[in-house]
Amino acid sequence: MKRILLVNKFYYPRGGDCVAVMAAEQLLKAKGHEVAVFCMQYPDNVASSWETYFPAEVSFSGAMLSGSLRAAERIFRARDVATRFTRLLNDFKPDVVHLHNIHSYLSPVVAQIARRRGLRVVWTMHDYKLICPTYSCLRAGKPCELCFKHKSGVFKHRCMKGSRAASLLAWMEALYWNRKKLERLTDRFISPSSFLKGKMVSAGFRAEQIEVLPNFMPYRPAPLPPAGKEDYYCYTGRLSGEKGVTILLEAAKRLPCPLKVIGGGPLFDSLRRQFPQTHIEFTGQLPVEELLPVVQRARFLVMPSVWYENNPFSVIEALCLGTPVLGANIGGIPELIDTKKNGRLFTPGSAGELATAIAACFRHFSGTCDFRKIAAEAQNKFSPETFYTKLIHIYGNSSA
Repeated sequence: MKRILLVNKFYYPRGGDCVAVMAAEQLLKAKGHEVAVFCMQYPDNVASSWETYFPAEVSFSGAMLSGSLRAAERIFRARDVATRFTRLLNDFKPDVVHLHNIHSYLSPVVAQIARRRGLRVVWTMHDYKLICPTYSCLRAGKPCELCFKHKSGVFKHRCMKGSRAASLLAWMEALYWNRKKLERLTDRFISPSSFLKGKMVSAGFRAEQIEVLPNFMPYRPAPLPPAGKEDYYCYTGRLSGEKGVTILLEAAKRLPCPLKVIGGGPLFDSLRRQFPQTHIEFTGQLPVEELLPVVQRARFLVMPSVWYENNPFSVIEALCLGTPVLGANIGGIPELIDTKKNGRLFTPGSAGELATAIAACFRHFSGTCDFRKIAAEAQNKFSPETFYTKLIHIYGNSSA
């Protein structure tokens, strides 16, 4: 059995990347592997026996304006990260170092240290950071690929928070931790979607160094209750601009159909004020034991994103619960949806088209739809066993 060190910025279910890391940790342990984690100290972190190794928290909110260089130092030198990570390597002695989201808050210095030790380094891409300094491939709310070839675009257009200072820092980070350097430090990159792999290749990364491995459903859902589906649809995820939630709500207010909006985020309060319609319910963040039944009983789920979604866990989760998905035709979303079986696609950014599609989904995904078959096929495709078999193969491959 291998000794695996998982590395991620945070250690709590903050988003899809954190959920994936914590699920992988439990899966690997269940298979008999010894697993350690290395993350940044943070108040919301789940308690861990490894937290004494975690480097101190840094914040990039106003760091440059206040004159503090601590956050910038974390990006380029990360001396405290290097010291604590080295100590963990000495004590744990891993066979594989599996990186996830590490930029800025931890720094790729951890890959550099692991490589110098001759350890196998595997790196899962949960976003577009290696090809887009702002992570999202978005500019002015629309997809942008300028930085695939020339990273100066982030500074020229002030893409990082609209700030010249923050954008300069992001540009410098991209130049320092450039593609050629990161390729040398990494044995295999893991892309959860074929779409992201394609974008990495178009930005210069070697296709043979990138493995496609979708996320998995970490728990087996309960069977659909005898009462079956109810007459509402839902959205689950972060309430932020790139998720297209405002477009969904603009469509929803034109229809009488009940919508449950599940999740929190920077737009939560403003959207509740902007859309007071009684048939639109904002539940806020729900614990998983409350979330799953709500999604399972929904007629369908909507994924209205306007950015290049990678491999959204909310879509995988819905399908494994037997809930069809109406998804924006963008990024990795279409890879998850079979329009003949488990969902529909619509043009991202169009509230009118989305409203029409929602009404059509209520007609199509009726009582005659085989929701249990949708669940069975998704649970097989996104099973922990399927994921584990491929992951162990990646861990064991020789260096690229």
